[in-house]
Amino acid sequence: MIHKADIQIHNQTLTQWADKIICFCLRHWLGLLLVSLLLVTTIPFLAPVAMAAGWTDVGTAIYIIYSPFCHQLPQRSWFLFGEKVTYTLTEINQVFPYTDQWSLRHFVGTPAMGWKVAWSDRMISFYWMTPVWGLVYAALRQRGAIRPLALKIILLALAPLVIDGVTHMINDSIYGVSAEGFRDTNAWLRQLTDDAFPGFYAGDHFGTFNWWMRLLTGILAAWGLVFGYFPWMNNFLRREENHYCSRVA
Repeated sequence: MIHKADIQIHNQTLTQWADKIICFCLRHWLGLLLVSLLLVTTIPFLAPVAMAAGWTDVGTAIYIIYSPFCHQLPQRSWFLFGEKVTYTLTEINQVFPYTDQWSLRHFVGTPAMGWKVAWSDRMISFYWMTPVWGLVYAALRQRGAIRPLALKIILLALAPLVIDGVTHMINDSIYGVSAEGFRDTNAWLRQLTDDAFPGFYAGDHFGTFNWWMRLLTGILAAWGLVFGYFPWMNNFLRREENHYCSRVA
C-alpha cells in the first residue's frame, strides 16, 4: 500500500532533481548551447566522409535530414575527397546532365569529383561560424562582461547577407540555375571595375565574387548574431539563475 507520505517524499525528490537540472542549465547555458550548435552544424561535413568510406546509407540520410535547411545546390557547395573544392555548373553537367534546381540538389558527387558537404557555402559560413564565434565570445567572457551590440550594428551585420541572398533568389527565380542573370555574370561589377579582375566576376566557384560574398557575408552575420544576442542572453540567464537558484538552494 502506498502511503501519502511516501508520495510526498517522491514528489519532493523529483522537484529537487528538477531544480538541480534547471540550475545546471542556467549556470552552463553557453557550454550546452555551443556543444549543441557545433554538433548540429558539423554533422553535414560527415556526409562526404560517410560517402567516401562507402557508408552510402549514412551519407544519404544526412543529405536528406539537412535538405529542408539548405538548397544543397552542388555548384554552390564544397566538395571533399575529390579533385577540387568547388565545381562550376558546366563541370557538374559533364557527369550529371540536369540544370533544374530540384534535380541538381540531389547530386551529391562522384568518387572522382568527391562528395559535397550537406551545407551550401553560405550555410557553412553562417551556420557553422555561429558556434565558432560563440567560442570566441566564451573566451572573451572569461575576461569580463561584454556588452551586447547595438541593434543598428546587428542589422548592419545582417544586411549584406540578406541583400546577397535576396538578389540571388530573385536572379534564380527569373533565369533559373544557369550562367545568366545579374548575379550569375555580375556584368554590372565588371563594368564598375573596368574588367580589372578577369575570371573573378562570373560563376559561384572558388575565388569568384559570388563565392567571396557568401563567405564574408555569412561570417559577418554570424558575428553580429553572436555578439548581439549572446551577451543579452548571458545577462538575462544570469539574473534568472540568481533569482531561481538562490530561492531553491
